[in-house]
Amino acid sequence: MLLVALDFDAEIKQLQATLSSIEKVLDLDAMRAEIADLGEQVAAPDLWDDQANATRVTGRLSALQGEVDRFTGLQGRVDDLAMMVEMAQEEGDAESLADSEAELRRLQKSIEALEVRTLLSGEYDEREAIVTIRSGAGGVDAADFAEMLMRMYTRWAEQHKYAVEVFDVSYAEEAGIKSAEFAIHAPYAYGTLSVEAGTHRLVRISPFDNQGRRQTSFAAVEVVPVLEQTDEIEIDENDVRTDVFRSGGPGGQSVNTTDSAVRLTHIPTGIVVSCQNEKSQLQNKASAMVVLKAKLLAKKKAEEAALKKDLKGDVAAAWGDQMRNYVLNPYQMVKDLRTGYEVGNPQAVFDGDVDDFIEAGIRWRREAEKADA
Repeated sequence: MLLVALDFDAEIKQLQATLSSIEKVLDLDAMRAEIADLGEQVAAPDLWDDQANATRVTGRLSALQGEVDRFTGLQGRVDDLAMMVEMAQEEGDAESLADSEAELRRLQKSIEALEVRTLLSGEYDEREAIVTIRSGAGGVDAADFAEMLMRMYTRWAEQHKYAVEVFDVSYAEEAGIKSAEFAIHAPYAYGTLSVEAGTHRLVRISPFDNQGRRQTSFAAVEVVPVLEQTDEIEIDENDVRTDVFRSGGPGGQSVNTTDSAVRLTHIPTGIVVSCQNEKSQLQNKASAMVVLKAKLLAKKKAEEAALKKDLKGDVAAAWGDQMRNYVLNPYQMVKDLRTGYEVGNPQAVFDGDVDDFIEAGIRWRREAEKADA
């Protein structure tokens, strides 16, 4: 049934009001000013003399421009819809009105997704994110699952044009990965992805079992915010043990012929981080230190809040503490156990289609925070 003129009018005005509210919260003027500044840095002839900084600058510029384009694109679509409705009503064009209603529903969904950003008001929510994935119980299937999750999040980032910087991947002997650590360079990446932290569970017919039995496996996802220079995290050099080793690839193959990979162990806490994405040992050490500081901040904040799951979650990657199930057999389903949100197309999810899960998680977290207040 088509909406009457008054309904269209009210619906469009509501969309415009919501966009106006979002614009204030996101502070698009500040975003545009930062885009202009980053554009000048990108134009500098010596930008790529420091590759790590160049990657950060170009990634940040791309992400910010994407955010602004997303907002202005929706704004333009709302304006176009208002004109489409006006012309259709003047001409009595029922088909155009039906198209307008379909576009209205699409816009409502897109703007609602953007509105979720305004719910990210935590101390570190606006930061970029460092994601760690570890295989858990389930042997080779768990290692394969961990690699599937890494691909899922990197595909999600690619779809949003967010830069991904891989720090370290530890490959399993037969297939998959033991662990991976990577950064997603985008505004609000931490606030957005922090709801993905926890234990993920996969149920499927194992491709590694010659008897074709169903296998349950687990992987843990940890998300911490990237620190800035103003963050007060100091590390005593005497508290850190540095080990260097040769970078490795799948199946034990050597990636570099020199000992350029770096492993840092923070002795007081036992936190260990590695980096092998750069050819230079110094660059790898610098990147590993970024990750180590982020994890120490997460630990510090969790202790201050007296709640282990405050920032990164205390995840064991085993039975009883999973937050999401991915079921490929005997039926097809992905279900979040906290929010109840579920879909029947696991392949799309593994291809990076996780926005609806993230949105549901952010809303669930906000309601939980209200209940605890």
